[in-house]
Amino acid sequence: MSAIENIINYIQPLDQEIQKKAMKRIDQLIKPKGSLGVLENIAIQLSGIQRTIQPSIHKKCTIVMAADNGIVAEKVASAPQIVTYSQTLSILNGLAGINALSKQARADVKVIDIGIAQEIHHPYLISRKIRKGTFNMCKGPAMSYKEALQGIKVGINMIKSVIDEGYDLIGTGEMGIGNTSTSSAILISFTGCSLEKVVGKGAGLTQDGYEHKKEVISQVLNINKPNRNNPIDVLSKVGGFDIAGLVGCYLGAAYYRVPIVMDGVISATAALTAYYLNPLVKEYIIPSHASVEPGYALVCQVMGLQPMLHMNMRLGEGTGCPLAFHLIESACAMINNMATFDEVALNSDFLIEI
Repeated sequence: MSAIENIINYIQPLDQEIQKKAMKRIDQLIKPKGSLGVLENIAIQLSGIQRTIQPSIHKKCTIVMAADNGIVAEKVASAPQIVTYSQTLSILNGLAGINALSKQARADVKVIDIGIAQEIHHPYLISRKIRKGTFNMCKGPAMSYKEALQGIKVGINMIKSVIDEGYDLIGTGEMGIGNTSTSSAILISFTGCSLEKVVGKGAGLTQDGYEHKKEVISQVLNINKPNRNNPIDVLSKVGGFDIAGLVGCYLGAAYYRVPIVMDGVISATAALTAYYLNPLVKEYIIPSHASVEPGYALVCQVMGLQPMLHMNMRLGEGTGCPLAFHLIESACAMINNMATFDEVALNSDFLIEI
């Protein structure tokens, strides 16, 4: 059995006994039952992950997987491939959306070159390049099966690395022109849904460009014929290195028992891929915002997830994660710092669940 298979097979469910105790404490706090809504759900989830009724967050970061996609040769993106390089540099230099929001949330950003077409030399870059971009999946598989596994391993190892640095709340981000095409192809492969349900205009395609993108993705699926019953086959044939790395992040977070926050449609596609490898991964995922990119709602429907924020966002980079970090820490504050009825000597018999 390979190391990745061991990780997948040894993921454990949340501690249900601790969750019951956390729920009991939350129901005893000086408030009507259920009145803090999603914050209560998050606190219970964190308790089950951390195996304590006093969950806490000490250090936060978002892992950004950056890679290029060969499919851009088919003109499915409005931006040129070089934007992957330039925007990755902006993130490394602390100038992008993910940086501004992370600074506000007192969180860090880890940037991994898992497959950028150009070489970047920067002191903050973590280089784990598999290859300089995937192959054009319109002409055959985006990557080999071995490369898909290599990408997953990069993500798993990154989770272990940041945990060793003391991080206990992790976000998932990406940067890669063309990755809305790869995510669409993966989602169709898994669900059999229509092109219209998951294919969007990305960073700003015209209507003609959008129609062309759908035609290209249809061609990709016909040429590669991914096996929906084998998530690694799907990932290798129609995925991207960035998505492979994030699949590893989700698997690693579940294996090492740390909460992991889901961002937009690319992050969600990786989450779904990891979920199909082991459904228990879902228990460790906290969805941040409801991306307006087509396909995101489908992922949430399949996995039974409910994002906490509805803000018409679709940037990517992991930008939803630092916003969610605030609320996750608030959930910890609620369960740890609110008093119970017993502590204030107040009878709660008059309350009903709402």
